[in-house]
Amino acid sequence: MTASRIWIKKPLAIFTANDVPAPGGLVIDDGVIVELLDVGQSPSAPVDSTFDAREHVVLPGLINTHHHFYQTLTRAWGPVVNQPLFPWLKTLYPVWARLTPERLELASKVALAELLLSGCTTAADHHYLFPDGLENAIDIQIEAVRELGMRAMLTRGSMSLGEAEGGLPPQHTVQTAEAILEDSERLIARYHQRGDGAQIQIALAPCSPFSVTPEIMRASAALAEYHDVRLHTHLAETLDEEEFCKQRFGLRTVDYLDSVGWLSKRTWLAHGIHFNDDEIARLGKAGTGICHCPCSNMRLASGICPTLALEAAGAPIGLGVDGSASNDASNMMLEARQALLIQRLRYGAEQITPDRVLGWATRGSANLLGRTDVGELAIGKQADLALFKLDELRFSGSHDPIAALLLCGADRADRVMVGGRWRVIDGQIEGLDVARLIANHSQAARDLIAG
Repeated sequence: MTASRIWIKKPLAIFTANDVPAPGGLVIDDGVIVELLDVGQSPSAPVDSTFDAREHVVLPGLINTHHHFYQTLTRAWGPVVNQPLFPWLKTLYPVWARLTPERLELASKVALAELLLSGCTTAADHHYLFPDGLENAIDIQIEAVRELGMRAMLTRGSMSLGEAEGGLPPQHTVQTAEAILEDSERLIARYHQRGDGAQIQIALAPCSPFSVTPEIMRASAALAEYHDVRLHTHLAETLDEEEFCKQRFGLRTVDYLDSVGWLSKRTWLAHGIHFNDDEIARLGKAGTGICHCPCSNMRLASGICPTLALEAAGAPIGLGVDGSASNDASNMMLEARQALLIQRLRYGAEQITPDRVLGWATRGSANLLGRTDVGELAIGKQADLALFKLDELRFSGSHDPIAALLLCGADRADRVMVGGRWRVIDGQIEGLDVARLIANHSQAARDLIAG
């Protein structure tokens, strides 16, 4: 059993994501933060347990807003190591079409476990592959999330525009509009939770302009509005995509997004690299969120997201690791470090601070997912925490604990709490046989490539 009232006492450093100091730590009651303590303060009422955090840097649980769990099975695969997005996709689609329920279960557990160990407590996944036999892909992912004890926004992705109609994916990987919308309705009705503390939420996520029809985009937007769930897709990731939209639709990417009813606060977009000034202004005015995926964008040589311009216009910014075949990791701390470095190339060191980037990884990402109960340490918020120690060789000689997490490359949390329950203790996930998972997952990866 987990103690109901817990004092995370006097951390080495604490990042609240809201500028409220809490050097004395925080008090958790029944999974919710009830006090932030200043220097010398003690809890206002007795606690059931105290965790001495003098060696720990405390953060809100990190929030990953874009991933493809299944891609952990195709990391660092030789034929696509040096390919940009479009040929990378066309080479991998036939391999991914061989997904099975067992392979997806293992891939999802690996992705979630890796995220959790990096301090991530909430993860969004974009699953858009439903070959024969994998119709219940999202249900499989939900079971994996529950087993790991995390929170998730699982998006019912889709592909409906195959090669025969001028799209990118092969025909045997696409579905009919009827099948997509029927399953979307089923998943929302069965699994979508609302309100503070929700563990499982569902969003609708047609894959991209080059893999779905405008009809499924419009129908998904209407369905999302009817059920009050969020919308997600890839947009403006590469110049190839921009050219595709101009040739097929006679529109640039944001014009296309607007034409199908997606330019709204309900929507968050993965990548968002190739926007002009007018498009940035329109996205900001609409409040459409952008998930920055720096590792993937560098791996595929796609470009650099104009984060500060988007923020200045009013578009929320969050972070995502993207799929593990274009990263090739599922580590939110490493993603935040990469965001710090690549954004400094674009905007300079003075503007891109560790606090700003950690804000994207926490409060900003929560905003993208429409959540107000996670992403910061404040009274009334969920007790989702990531605690890091600075006792490894890489941190020796460091002085600013918060900056050290990114500049020195922290990549593994010592402790992680979700809703007041410890899920990672001493760098190990409670109840998970990692060695067995690695063995089974590695075999599944070999089998998938072998065909």
